[in-house]
Amino acid sequence: MNSSLRIAVADDEPDMRDYFQRILPRLGHCVVGAAEDGMRLVELCREAKPDLVFTDIRMPRMDGIQAAIAIYAERPVPIILVSAHHDSELIARAEADHVLAYLVKPIRQADLPPAIGIAMRRFEQFREVEREAADLREAIEHRRTVEQAKQSLMRETGADEPDAFARLRDLAIERQQKLIEAARNILQSEKSG
Repeated sequence: MNSSLRIAVADDEPDMRDYFQRILPRLGHCVVGAAEDGMRLVELCREAKPDLVFTDIRMPRMDGIQAAIAIYAERPVPIILVSAHHDSELIARAEADHVLAYLVKPIRQADLPPAIGIAMRRFEQFREVEREAADLREAIEHRRTVEQAKQSLMRETGADEPDAFARLRDLAIERQQKLIEAARNILQSEKSG
């Protein structure tokens, strides 16, 4: 876990905002701003780009869950929801991917480090899964492009599949390109020709 995080907080109760602004620095973190409602929290996150967000759920103008969705859509950041209410409807709404912890008021100082640690670890795990998924999508797309280029070479030259692949590979080597680049060039010239 990062030793010092930049944290944005939101709560419609001034006492809770003050609590976070007093306690989080004691834990080695920096509070980059405190908002009184969800709309202001979204603006604050846009400006301050925090590492972590604590937000109350029930606030005026825009609730904490709506704010979390808006914040995450602009820039993924781990979010810990805080509420004095422990009802199943709120918990069900809070089960979005970007909400990584849920604390029920009153919050003690001892509750914060484990919630922060878990939220940050889960967020990093989630981001790693996203990166792996993106890499897999890219690999599948590359494979599809190479297959299409092989098919193009087979149609053009009458070669069988292993021969078409060997030609594609040789072309990539000759032009000092990656296989995917050579495949894209073949498909581009097929479209142009």
